[in-house]
Amino acid sequence: MSEVMISVQHLRKEFQLSHSGASSLKTMLLWWKKRSIEQFVALEDVSFEVRRGESVALVGRNGAGKSTLLSLMARVYKPTSGTVTVNARVAPLLELGAGFHPDLTGLENILFNGVILGLTRAQVRERTPDIIAFAELEHHIDAPVRTYSSGMLARLGFSIAVHVDAEILVVDEVLAVGDFAFEQKCYSRLEEFRAEGGTIFSVSHNPAAVKRVAERCIWLKRGVVIADGPVSEVLPRYQADQD
Repeated sequence: MSEVMISVQHLRKEFQLSHSGASSLKTMLLWWKKRSIEQFVALEDVSFEVRRGESVALVGRNGAGKSTLLSLMARVYKPTSGTVTVNARVAPLLELGAGFHPDLTGLENILFNGVILGLTRAQVRERTPDIIAFAELEHHIDAPVRTYSSGMLARLGFSIAVHVDAEILVVDEVLAVGDFAFEQKCYSRLEEFRAEGGTIFSVSHNPAAVKRVAERCIWLKRGVVIADGPVSEVLPRYQADQD
């Protein structure tokens, strides 16, 4: 059996939502004690394992708990109960522009993110030309990223992620942004990553992308795992449920 890279056991994530009904600061202060607290369960008793070299796609409607699960893997949130264990370096691509400082240049953000993701400054400097070339941002790399288009942000984020020696890529719809030619280049790089033993855990609403990237599919509905198995079996069930 290959090595377990991601282990999720009896995971539960609960959020507290406050409903004060206040329309101003004054009424909020007056009615503070009368506010209601709603317990919202985003994930309930979720368990699965992902092994080295697997490519797994997470599917589910908006609000199913997909982004919450990815954020728990990336340690953005802490579980209410249960465990999430990740046994290797992770490169998360969770949200367009996440991790970028808008007032820093693309070049400065490469250094900033590369170090956060575990490289030394020397390693980042050595890989910077390849990161810029892959992202096709040679003419914009000295501009603040707040001036970047969504496609440029997606290209830079993906390029950094695939150049930091991560063993696991956690990807949230990043390939949905950008031109067709760059998407094809990203898919090719993902195939190389898998061939080298890398593990991919992704979220996508695009059935064609799921079929292309993943061999296994986990269907999440209202925070509960409905099915977990080969894409050819789980994806049709999920699609039929949308009708």
